Amino acid sequence: WCIYHETKNLIRPFRFNFIVTAQYKYPATKCTLKFTEKHEWVRVEGGIGTVGISNFAQEALGDVVYCGLPEVGTKLQPMEEFGALESVKAASELYSPLTGEVTEINTELTDSPGLVNSSCYERGWLIKMTIENPGELEALMDEAAYEKFVKSLE
Repeated sequence: WCIYHETKNLIRPFRFNFIVTAQYKYPATKCTLKFTEKHEWVRVEGGIGTVGISNFAQEALGDVVYCGLPEVGTKLQPMEEFGALESVKAASELYSPLTGEVTEINTELTDSPGLVNSSCYERGWLIKMTIENPGELEALMDEAAYEKFVKSLE
């Protein structure tokens, strides 16, 4: 069981912090976010990955007005395009972080796409998918590596 609290550092707008609380019986990796170079994140719990976009990505995109997401049952490969987000200033493709099958989409985004902006790590998640090859997680960045990657882009 993981509880995430989003906070923003007002001095450095692209920096984000997490306060993570986990019960001791679960390994820390159950509560860890992993990131792609395309700014998607994945959180794995019980063999299911929840996928969304990072705070950096949602800030760069601006106010999201539409979320195009795949159908449940869609099979995905790593870095395969699975949808798009449209904002008032741009459109951005979404890429799968792992191999798996879409098991759920966030239907709340149909009426409230702005959740991607206001709660990108919680209510603004995009899809849930099976994790066919857990070893693929090793190729993704942890929070510290992703933060370093984002700094290199500034």
